[in-house]
Amino acid sequence: MAAHSVKESLRLVMSNCQLYKYSSAFYSINEESSEYFLHSFSKNDVDDDHICWLNYHGLEDRQSIEHLAQNLGIDKLIIEALYFPSRRPKVEEYPNFLYFALKSLLPSGLGENTLIDENMSFILHKNYLISYQDKSSDHFADVRDRIVKGRGKIRSKGTDFLLFRLLEAIIDNYFEVLSDCIKNIEYIDDQINEYQSKQLFRELETTKRKLISLRKVVLPMREICNELLSTDSRFIEKENNRYFQNLYKSCSAILEEIEANKQIIEGIANLYYAIQGQRMNQVMKTLTVVSSIFIPLTFIVGVYGMNFKYIPELDYHYGYFVVIGSMSLLSVILIIYFLKKGWLKRD
Repeated sequence: MAAHSVKESLRLVMSNCQLYKYSSAFYSINEESSEYFLHSFSKNDVDDDHICWLNYHGLEDRQSIEHLAQNLGIDKLIIEALYFPSRRPKVEEYPNFLYFALKSLLPSGLGENTLIDENMSFILHKNYLISYQDKSSDHFADVRDRIVKGRGKIRSKGTDFLLFRLLEAIIDNYFEVLSDCIKNIEYIDDQINEYQSKQLFRELETTKRKLISLRKVVLPMREICNELLSTDSRFIEKENNRYFQNLYKSCSAILEEIEANKQIIEGIANLYYAIQGQRMNQVMKTLTVVSSIFIPLTFIVGVYGMNFKYIPELDYHYGYFVVIGSMSLLSVILIIYFLKKGWLKRD
């Protein structure tokens, strides 16, 4: 499986653009450069007999992308939005197509401070869909497999259903990021009771930041799904609204999980601080007990350490042994007293 992923990634790097044509009766795949599709894909290739999905991996060849957009009648502002994406996803409807942009996320390793994000844009037409990815990564392996093998309804549906499948794949990535964060939280929760290390606390804080970053991406995605669900656009069939309703519910479920896990993180953080405070209290209690034992002994030693010439016990033959014995007895009495009080028991 890993070897297949590496091979797939290398293939996508070599051919940074793929054109899928399909209907219920056939499909074809063409993987070439952006420049190739500038000359081979036009309005003449688009008709009601089949669906076209043109996907870009990387936006390095801006000239070819701009020229193809001109050939298809796509506004120049859309091209500017591809290269200078806004911070928040947006949906814009034009006379000939529907445009929107969003972010996709992928899990990062344990200890990584940030998530792997990618800007994505879609142009939805009645007979074609163009997707732009600013990196050479493949989020849509399952969608490709459905087209090739004819699984499900995808080859009998229109571009709006293809869009649904692409958005579903992106939301599945959100679930993977969430699942990765949950695993990290469970790992930290298991370890923090035994190893109260600062590294675990840093990983906990990193996971919390990832959840916040995920929320910033999922919340606008839910708004996009809601707009697609409630829109009267002619590019989305009314009978397919239920699919976008499922996407909306999935985003809502992710947001609920994020809030729940943020509360768990806060609970673990409070537990960490409580454990640290308990350890400090234990240290202070031990120091207090030790001080309580040695303070009276220090007093006795201080009394007999004074440099007065006439101290009655100084001439006593067994005075040293009496004082040492008294100090030892006093220490034993204090230790027994503290034991009965429970002050020497470790929590």
